Amino acid sequence: MLSYIWPIALVVFANVIYNVATKSTPSETNAFLSLAVTYSVAAVCSFVLYLLQGGHQKLSIELSKINWTSIVLGISIVALEFGYINVYRAGWKINTASLVANISLACILIFVGLFLYHESITIKQAVGIGVCLVGLILISK
Repeated sequence: MLSYIWPIALVVFANVIYNVATKSTPSETNAFLSLAVTYSVAAVCSFVLYLLQGGHQKLSIELSKINWTSIVLGISIVALEFGYINVYRAGWKINTASLVANISLACILIFVGLFLYHESITIKQAVGIGVCLVGLILISK
């Protein structure tokens, strides 16, 4: 059970820190320079954790396993971070911005799962989408 829960707990914890840090980014700071520093720190941390993980092959062999997904993920992460920085700079409150974004994302991913991965949509999910849409309307009013 713990192996099922700890990753979600980590995502929630990291997202709390992420949103507080993003909202706290000074508005006079260039967003892209801030992201460059952010991702430099992330790159160093990731590489150190890669080395500490052990059991890995030569770096060249590991690099040969990387495909287009790392590039697309990098681009999407920069877009995501830049979007969140500007969401907060536009005046969104921390207690609603992430909620609106994540509810919208969850609803869209149901359809991505349906069309791209051939997952099914249950009646519960359809009702959940409706409830989420009503919630988004209530939150945005």
